[in-house]
Amino acid sequence: MKEKRVFPCELAYVFGLLSLGLGTALSVVADFGVSMVVAPAYLLHLKVSQFLPFFSFGMAEYTLQAVLVLVVACLMRRFKISYLFSFVTAVLYGFALDGSLLLIELLPAEFLSAIAVRVAFYFLGMAIATLGVSFFFHTYISPEAYELFVKELSAKYGKDIHKFKIVYDVCSCLIAILMSFIFFGFFRFEGVKLGTIISAALNGIMISGFSKLLDKFFTFEDKLPLRKLFDK
Repeated sequence: MKEKRVFPCELAYVFGLLSLGLGTALSVVADFGVSMVVAPAYLLHLKVSQFLPFFSFGMAEYTLQAVLVLVVACLMRRFKISYLFSFVTAVLYGFALDGSLLLIELLPAEFLSAIAVRVAFYFLGMAIATLGVSFFFHTYISPEAYELFVKELSAKYGKDIHKFKIVYDVCSCLIAILMSFIFFGFFRFEGVKLGTIISAALNGIMISGFSKLLDKFFTFEDKLPLRKLFDK
């Protein structure tokens, strides 16, 4: 049996950030509907940017995630230092997302509007984003608030993390649909489209698959003495 390669947990964190940012940006440009996890933040961005043009998707992400971190703290009945680092991760992810969007939008508009390109961007974005979540599940550094919510509460209630993730994704999808109706009128789906529903059904499965694939080829180990800091 081939020996597994060692993969630094700290590098998994960086890969997770960049993958999530790029994957989400690709889904936005594809315009078939963003992931149900980020759909609420995307709808918040669409609505608020009508009045505050500078309010980017990335800013909406870490604004909403700050609220979610507080929700986690209330449900866990404690506030850990790692929760604060989770917000820092959300801010870094917001920068990665906005940066990825700026780079992709440098491509010619005719190229980005081609249906074949949009389909390719949609599936590529979903794959890259779910891979990013899988990387976050292999690092001790505080993940985004979305992953923090799944990680903390699944452990608290003794639930399988991947099954808990699927339930969380479906709930996010329903919340996003409700927000779309409230912000833009009934039966007007902004950001929440067929691609969002497909993501709701496949994301948990894909994350589980990528996690198993990573575990098959790599052993994740700490390279920096920082784990205790994030356990507080």
